[in-house]
Amino acid sequence: MKKFWLFVFAIVVSFLPGAIGMLFSPSGASDMWYNALNKPFLTPDGWVFAVVWPILYLLLGIALYLIIVDKTRFSKIKAYWLFVANMFLNALWSYLFFGIHMIGISLIVLIVLIGFTIWLMRAFKPISKAAYWLSWPYLVWLVFALYLNCAISVLN
Repeated sequence: MKKFWLFVFAIVVSFLPGAIGMLFSPSGASDMWYNALNKPFLTPDGWVFAVVWPILYLLLGIALYLIIVDKTRFSKIKAYWLFVANMFLNALWSYLFFGIHMIGISLIVLIVLIGFTIWLMRAFKPISKAAYWLSWPYLVWLVFALYLNCAISVLN
């Protein structure tokens, strides 16, 4: 039963940036602002974000759970702090981009987030290779988001 609650905890923690991001995601005035932006050709429809992000948060939650329950001799403190930093930067990006429309600053935060994600993955790898591999889709999506954020910054 303890492992079940650890799993629930890991999933909840991983979904926190998404919950915070939903406060700022395009709707109402923010939607009008976002829709008025010039966007690059490869910008997906809104429903794609609504499908992809929960999957990514779930994968990250499973990765965190694997780190928590792993009985490795490696210290996990760094991995935990990097995970928290990732979740914080992820939520901060949503606030900066959608909340207060600071496209350039959000681009910088996204670059830092990608760096922290790579660092997180390197911390995960010796503890749990599965957690490491579960983090790859998140990194790939962040790089795609970097393209989108950079193009929106240039086009606007």
